[in-house]
Amino acid sequence: MATTITITGAGGQIGYALLFRIAAGDMLGPDEKVRLRLLEIPQGMGAAEGAALELQDGAFDLLEDVEVTDDPAVGFAGANLALLVGARPRGPGMERADLLAANAGIFGPQGAAIAAHAAEDVRAVVVGNPANTNALIAASAADGVPAERFTALTRLDENRARAQLAIALDAPVRSIRRVPIWGNHSATQFPDISHATIDGRPVADALRERVGDVRTWLEESFIPRVAKRGAEIIDVRGSSSVASAANATIEHVRDWVRGTDDWTSAGVVSHGEYGVPEGIVSSFPVRAVDGAWQIVEGLELDEWSRVRLDASVAELVEEREAVRALGAL
Repeated sequence: MATTITITGAGGQIGYALLFRIAAGDMLGPDEKVRLRLLEIPQGMGAAEGAALELQDGAFDLLEDVEVTDDPAVGFAGANLALLVGARPRGPGMERADLLAANAGIFGPQGAAIAAHAAEDVRAVVVGNPANTNALIAASAADGVPAERFTALTRLDENRARAQLAIALDAPVRSIRRVPIWGNHSATQFPDISHATIDGRPVADALRERVGDVRTWLEESFIPRVAKRGAEIIDVRGSSSVASAANATIEHVRDWVRGTDDWTSAGVVSHGEYGVPEGIVSSFPVRAVDGAWQIVEGLELDEWSRVRLDASVAELVEEREAVRALGAL
């Protein structure tokens, strides 16, 4: 039986980068057949229809069906996986409150449509920013769907952190593990190296040999570089991250479905772990077990780390209250 996957904003650049890798089996494996539902707004239908034609021409063995629609009831019908990529970007002169209001008008109805039309086992990952709060909005509107089924993508931030460590240590990125992202997918995020390893050795020890004062390097170089990498790419490339965001989305879903052998990062609903207020969607170190994300508990956070986590969580609480004031929660 094929897995039905809905991609919103499927005619956009990230959607385009996702579609062919999913059809080739990169996300669910070489034996899992897929049905794709490409959900777009009316203005994006042409791009999505063109992508559907290319999917046909790709003659992918695993691809059973492609449907393009601008109707959420059709787009989410029977969906086992929902990749919520499309979002309202921040425009010139737009205040953050305006951005939250615009996205509440997108993700609230999508959450309701998922509850009404998706499969009972549906799982959703929000890629469109502000991802954490958009996931909260969608989950709140999805009556009857457990909030744990809605997640926000922070795997891209983790990948960026691991890559920067690999460059600093002149090591393969595969050798670096346990670099979780805490908090919001924003400039306040906290990429944490306190439990990170390189070939089983503490990353902090290896960094000390390379950069000397590790704390200064983290504060002045590493954390700002990771947190502002998206803006850096826009400055250099002229547009936002596409292939790397698609790759992280594929990794997030693949691990969620197939399980992990170590920690990774995901924005998941808090139940009060690490003092994060219950109900907000925050990034934590997580494992995937039996198709569900589990927060890694019992990690030590020193005062320096705690301050950074608390600052990011405060931003998430502020966003939640702003959305609540709009009546979107």
